[in-house]
Amino acid sequence: MKVWDVVIVGAGPAGLAAGIYAGRSRLKTLILDQMMPGGQLLITERIENYPGFFEGITGFELSEKMRQHAEKFGAVFENGQLVSTVDVEGDLFVVRTESGEIKGKTLIWAAGSTPRKLNVPGEAEFTGRGVSYCAVCDGAFFRDRTVAVVGGGDSALEEALYLTKFASKVYLIHRRDKFRAVRIIQDRVLKNDKIEPVLNKVVVSINGTQFVESLTLRDTETGELSELPVDGVFIFIGNEPNTSAVAHLVDTTEDGFIITDDEMRTKTPGLFAAGDVRHKSLRQVVTAAADGAIAAMSATKYLEEKEG
Repeated sequence: MKVWDVVIVGAGPAGLAAGIYAGRSRLKTLILDQMMPGGQLLITERIENYPGFFEGITGFELSEKMRQHAEKFGAVFENGQLVSTVDVEGDLFVVRTESGEIKGKTLIWAAGSTPRKLNVPGEAEFTGRGVSYCAVCDGAFFRDRTVAVVGGGDSALEEALYLTKFASKVYLIHRRDKFRAVRIIQDRVLKNDKIEPVLNKVVVSINGTQFVESLTLRDTETGELSELPVDGVFIFIGNEPNTSAVAHLVDTTEDGFIITDDEMRTKTPGLFAAGDVRHKSLRQVVTAAADGAIAAMSATKYLEEKEG
């Protein structure tokens, strides 16, 4: 069985950057992902704050450039690989997928995160029938319809703006009295006539027959319930880190994010974490890429010291 110098799990910006740096260090590099390279870049319509692309770039375009860059330096990609477990056997990491076992001298865990659920009645039932977690994926299905976006951070407001390309009306529901997004995005939202903020409200149920027809909201100050007719609801209330396969090998926060040092090292020697799975203050494409670069260089140093 082939033994890789570094196995990278996750092909989002963190994993792709790690692949570039590991490849340039002449490490035998394998990048695994359960989908296609790009991660959440693939569901991001436009990125305006990645250095060097001052006119903006689509998430797909940026992911393609990063993938090609990693391949240029020899990184090998295997798509459609869902990692079930990771164990340490001797000096090697054994990564198990449906296709079999993969062995690596080091492991960079950059598996990203998945959208957090509201966990309210109707959410699971109507997923794919009016409930969505990706405006870029599903926005076009709601042309000239009324939709709601749940959330108050950058992602929620950006997705609300994107949905105005299709929907006739976008309600922006947030549990607090002010949004958490950066000011420039808030300004765009408040200037958009199609968007109506619905503050101090939480969704307590998603209602309908075959498809979403309305939301039941509760006022966070008075407790009063109200009904909001909508044709769809897009949920952006944060993400949960994909760490289950390595949870026994790392320390995590109460929210499940992996704790590392500044070199992306975890408590297990040779295991590094990068990107959205890691405990940090800012989760952006640029910080994920930086994490990946640091993790790859730390893996390189680890191998050099171990192998002399």
